[in-house]
Amino acid sequence: MPGLKREQVFAGLHTPALGADVTSVKCRGRWLPLGLSVDATTGLVLTLDALPGEDAAQLQAWLTPVAEAVGAQLLVSDDADSFKTVADELGLAHQVCKSHVHRNTDALLESLLPVAARDGDGSLAAVGVTTVQAVADLHRLGELILQRRPEDQPELQAMHLRYLAAAPPAKGQTASLAYRLRLLYLDRWNLWPRLTRYRRWRGADGQRLDGTNNACERAIGWWIKERYRTMRGYKRPVSAVNVSRLLAWAGNHLNCGGADLALLLM
Repeated sequence: MPGLKREQVFAGLHTPALGADVTSVKCRGRWLPLGLSVDATTGLVLTLDALPGEDAAQLQAWLTPVAEAVGAQLLVSDDADSFKTVADELGLAHQVCKSHVHRNTDALLESLLPVAARDGDGSLAAVGVTTVQAVADLHRLGELILQRRPEDQPELQAMHLRYLAAAPPAKGQTASLAYRLRLLYLDRWNLWPRLTRYRRWRGADGQRLDGTNNACERAIGWWIKERYRTMRGYKRPVSAVNVSRLLAWAGNHLNCGGADLALLLM
């Protein structure tokens, strides 16, 4: 794609809210990570690049010039810790996907509730918490995650402090139930500003967020995976990138009169 493959940001787009995610495609029998960034307020694709890996340092190297080019003030991502590190290092506000956190929390509640109801290892009693209180705390956490009100953060802090006396496991031992609850409430307490930011965030032109990373996931499904499903894999990394970029670039023009394909022949 002459001209297009050298464009760092499609059509020079700008946005205060940068969405980012990583997916993978098979290339000569090996998985190739592809990083995709979008305007989180409109869903338009900004960049699509092959990545050497998915750790925080590599994601930061990829997103730093993108964030600068589009004038981003906020990063929208899934709940991966690597993206939290990137947002903090770049000085961006951060919104984690509420759907990811909801699913993760539901899975934890399903596994922890039966254990908390019987205090099998006695760790709840050791920190002065009854099984009734522990079960009530877990149910309340589920309600808070559903409601996602910024003002409820102190309640999560109180839950964490209730289990603060739980000791970490010794080397070679598993964590007690009380210690697992201590870490769970600490994590959600710290996560709360990132989870609820969409409730109050507004762009300079009134842009709003829906609290999910759906814009990235839709773009990955439409412009990367839909074509990839019909193939046995790519032969060259450059082909995986260029085909996906072409589809994403054309997709950006679907609702604005279509793409000028003359650019591909120049």
